[in-house]
Amino acid sequence: MAINTLATATLFQKTLDEVAVQEMTTGWMDANAGQVIYTGGAEVKIPKMSLQGLGNYDRDSGYLQGGVTLEYETRRMTQDRGRKFQLDSMDVDETNFIATSASVMSQFQKEYVIPEIDAYRISKLATEVITANKAGMIEYGYTPGVTGTSALRKFKEGVAAIRGMGFNTELVAHVRPSFLLELELELAGKIQSVTFSKGGIDTTVPAIDGIPLIATPDNRMYTAITLYDGKSSSQTAGGYVKGTTGKDINFIIAARRSPIALTKQDKLKIFSPDQNQDADAWKMNYRRYHDMWILDNKIGSVFVNIKDAKG
Repeated sequence: MAINTLATATLFQKTLDEVAVQEMTTGWMDANAGQVIYTGGAEVKIPKMSLQGLGNYDRDSGYLQGGVTLEYETRRMTQDRGRKFQLDSMDVDETNFIATSASVMSQFQKEYVIPEIDAYRISKLATEVITANKAGMIEYGYTPGVTGTSALRKFKEGVAAIRGMGFNTELVAHVRPSFLLELELELAGKIQSVTFSKGGIDTTVPAIDGIPLIATPDNRMYTAITLYDGKSSSQTAGGYVKGTTGKDINFIIAARRSPIALTKQDKLKIFSPDQNQDADAWKMNYRRYHDMWILDNKIGSVFVNIKDAKG
């Protein structure tokens, strides 16, 4: 009996989308896309509300009329990435195709897709902060563990900078493992823990003053990355590397509701050996749209501490 490739593709697509959000260290950003209008393709519409402040109450005429403006900013998902894979029909029959292809897609997403999306989001967030160049929101030239420096003080200074910009909401921090180690050593076993939820999954993570510390691999903590196109002679491996202007991030703190992220697969396509015109093999086409945005009025809610010197 021929396998139902349409149903299989739909099942894979839903599962892969859910797992991507759960396994990305930046998966918490996707929860902020709840009010974003997305109907497919590359464009999204992000709501932006503006109000007016208080005025004097008049005992004769009463309240002054206030204005409420709700607009939708149209943004584009600039990241359009994909790969195709083939499983030879002699190696995979219809009986075990689902199990084998699920393993291929799961491993590909875990080892390549998720790290790239995390690295892209973190680098873009850092780039937005660097470009805005708001006073006190970036610190350069701090190496964790250097004598005479306090990792805890550096972290609390970042929190204070965000609070000073008027953002008193819940915060989340991405921290390089070497920085987290210094915090743990400095607090000598007194570091807190909190329950942190993303993608419907609750996990326990270390925290300072209730701020979750998301340990993020070194190769995702860059201020800039270079995406390989997968076809140029020096870029056939695909994926990403640290950008030529990229710097190492020690930690980045952001208001939990500020970054708006979206990641969606275009329709996952699966072709049977009879449908595949290129080879006698099962073929799977994987394509993912994704991006992350932060509105101009929220850029002050992000602080970045960078290991390298400025320049």
